[in-house]
Amino acid sequence: MTIVVDCRMIDSSGVGVYLRGCLPFFLQSKNNILLLGNARFIRSYIPNENVNVIECNVKPFSINEFFFPSKVAKEINKADAFFSPFFNIPCGITIPVYTTIHDIIFPDMPELSTRVGIAVRMWFFRRAYKKSRKIFTVSKFSKSRIEHHLGTEKPVIVTYMAILPMFLDYKANSQNVQKNETIVFIGNIKKHKKLDCLLDAFHRAKSEGLPHRLIIIGSGENLRTSDKAILRKIKKIENGALSFTGFVSDEKLMEYLSTAALLVQPSLYEGFCLPPLEALVLGTHALISDIPVLKEIYSDYPVTFFRNGDSNDLKEKLLGLLYNRTSSSPVLSDELLSKYTFQKTSSTILKELE
Repeated sequence: MTIVVDCRMIDSSGVGVYLRGCLPFFLQSKNNILLLGNARFIRSYIPNENVNVIECNVKPFSINEFFFPSKVAKEINKADAFFSPFFNIPCGITIPVYTTIHDIIFPDMPELSTRVGIAVRMWFFRRAYKKSRKIFTVSKFSKSRIEHHLGTEKPVIVTYMAILPMFLDYKANSQNVQKNETIVFIGNIKKHKKLDCLLDAFHRAKSEGLPHRLIIIGSGENLRTSDKAILRKIKKIENGALSFTGFVSDEKLMEYLSTAALLVQPSLYEGFCLPPLEALVLGTHALISDIPVLKEIYSDYPVTFFRNGDSNDLKEKLLGLLYNRTSSSPVLSDELLSKYTFQKTSSTILKELE
């Protein structure tokens, strides 16, 4: 069987991790795998130099996807199946399509966009649903929301996210890591990430003598005028107690996580939410909101939940964890380490495609 895998988003955040995690297992299968994207860029992620690539530099969700090069479409249509790790599908594809929808946040949280923005995104969601033979997603929660908004006519199959092997390698090669007085938040400043809740909790904790710094792994440069409330909360925090890292490499991300005293993830909405798992693997405690999807994913793991959106409860739990001197670094059992793996995820995807 010949499968085309759309790799044009291989360097993005969540979608890219999902894709990079699955690709090695796709290539180890008995199938003929064709990778769609920039050949030089794709091969930097793939150890096998003999990977077959369909050269394509058309950007996902661009106008050019609707005028997809006929030469590229012709090559794709010689295959047996087309797998997209996201919900954008180029025009001109006539073979069976299989799509991953990681979450469907915009109709669930319409305050994140304008009416026009939501309408455009829903058009893409519905188009992907209509054109796909099967849909993959990353949690039971996302499956339920996809079926709620798009229907139950198509199979929606849960294929969980997982951590990349380099996190396990980093842990194995890092001995006697010294913990810093740092708290880490990973993500952007969009409302559903609830950075404002963390800022409130952190400011109160600092007023009670907390010595730790807050490191936001992400960029502060894209704070818009509409984010005045967050800007005010940032300004209330003493100079030097908070910093934005901007873009960081995988190596630097693992360093921040492994040396942090705590990861805090106060999200209102997620499809899976990978940072707590990455933190736990690297021996760092995770304090996360008790939203349904995080309860689904992490109920068996040694995490601490706080009441969603409750900055006072977050502050109390944060202080409790950081001042608990007898609390050792979390260690995951083999059972928990093997609960979410890209081997399982890719095996499920390939089985459904075959």
